[in-house]
Amino acid sequence: MTVRLHWFLPTGGDGRTLVDRHAYGSNIGRETRGLRTPDIEYLAQIAKAAEQLGFEAVLTPTGTWCEDAWLTTVALAQHTERLKFLVAFRPGLLSPTLAAQMAATYQRLTRGRLLLNVVTGGDSAEQRRFGDHLDHDRRYERTDEFLSVVRGVWQGEPYDFHGAHYDVDGGLTSLPPDPVPEIFFGGSSQAAGPVAARHADVYLTWGEPPAQVKEKIDWIRSLAEREGRTVRFGIRLHTISRDSSADAWSTANRLLDDLDSDTIAAAQAALGRSESVGQRRMLELHGGSRDQLEIYPNLWAGVGLVRGGAGTALVGSHAEVADRIEEYHALGVEHFVLSGYPHLEEAYWFGEGVIPELATRGLLSPDTASQATGRPAPLLVARGR
Repeated sequence: MTVRLHWFLPTGGDGRTLVDRHAYGSNIGRETRGLRTPDIEYLAQIAKAAEQLGFEAVLTPTGTWCEDAWLTTVALAQHTERLKFLVAFRPGLLSPTLAAQMAATYQRLTRGRLLLNVVTGGDSAEQRRFGDHLDHDRRYERTDEFLSVVRGVWQGEPYDFHGAHYDVDGGLTSLPPDPVPEIFFGGSSQAAGPVAARHADVYLTWGEPPAQVKEKIDWIRSLAEREGRTVRFGIRLHTISRDSSADAWSTANRLLDDLDSDTIAAAQAALGRSESVGQRRMLELHGGSRDQLEIYPNLWAGVGLVRGGAGTALVGSHAEVADRIEEYHALGVEHFVLSGYPHLEEAYWFGEGVIPELATRGLLSPDTASQATGRPAPLLVARGR
């Protein structure tokens, strides 16, 4: 099992600060600096950089606070050659047969570069913006049925399904996707576990300390074994990697300089209303306080003070960040879905610093390793007198 690396497309906006999900809404004043709009030109820069640096895919989020992931990534596929797109979407917001057809079309248009990130949704307020009024556990019940239909329709024969949420007669994609997209799925609640065990190819967790990640892996692995299946594992983290540990921690601390106590308190109150068990676990890592944010060596919970979802970052020298990746990998984590502010610059810090370190340790596939270590030397320009 090798380490498989993915980056992130900030379709809700990017910048040199901890941009929240409403960064381009009316609450951002003129004094805010360093924000970048998620236009296609900027996102293409990130996608091209990720491809060049050796990342396998880029995750694109879903929600009312960002651009649509399907449309954005199929456009970016025209700017890249090999890069895959991990498209996040909410299963309750479209027909499962339509989703299966969209995925099949996407695979043909991009020559097999689609991965799917199924987001059941842990925030009822966000779900209601889309007209979805199911409660938390019923949303997971619906996701279970949704994925049953999608996988059934992909078989290429008329497929019938009769459940509590979907009633499908003869569901069909006349040309099934080739290859069938891998399904990434996350969820920390008791309702989420069985769905992951039955349907996920990759179970994705947010960046908790290794002991807690191991508990999740053991939990999902045991549930999958009861279903007669094998599930692989991934982790979602931010990164701040520099040539020295001191430089990395200085960058992390600078990200907190823009955050006053009122901003943190407001963000924590909003995040605390989420129904997501995973979000609750993220909040428990720091308790809303700036104190003791290094919750494990090189694992920093500062991002989660104001950002929902993935709230931890690997911070340190390139070797230290590689150490932590190696530690998670030893637990069974194969996929690392990474990000950093700003996403263009941090992709280069990680790609030029950590990826060669991982290659030296034999943790990458031969193709990725050769790309990481076999780039042409930088052009040297003589300094004029």
